[in-house]
Amino acid sequence: MEVLLSIAIGVLTACGVFLILRSRTFPVLLGLTLLSYAVNLFLFASGRLRIDAPPLIRAGASYADPLPQALVLTAIVIGFGMTAYLAILALRALSESGADHVDAHKGP
Repeated sequence: MEVLLSIAIGVLTACGVFLILRSRTFPVLLGLTLLSYAVNLFLFASGRLRIDAPPLIRAGASYADPLPQALVLTAIVIGFGMTAYLAILALRALSESGADHVDAHKGP
């Protein structure tokens, strides 16, 4: 399971970085979203993956660490707000400049 999760994190990171390097605003926005998903998975995996772990602490039982789960929930909310803000900012830049390029130059 750890190998599959690490491959998923690597693929999301690679795709996110590739899309961030594009010259259009929508792929950059999509790349930032994929990169935030990769960071969320990394934070979630840092709490150790446990199968059949109790949600409440019992004497002598191993349990999953709740801190990475709380961090991921917070990061999801912040990431959604950032994505909404960047989408509105990209639409405003499109209406002002008439181009979809990141550097606001008119395309070919």
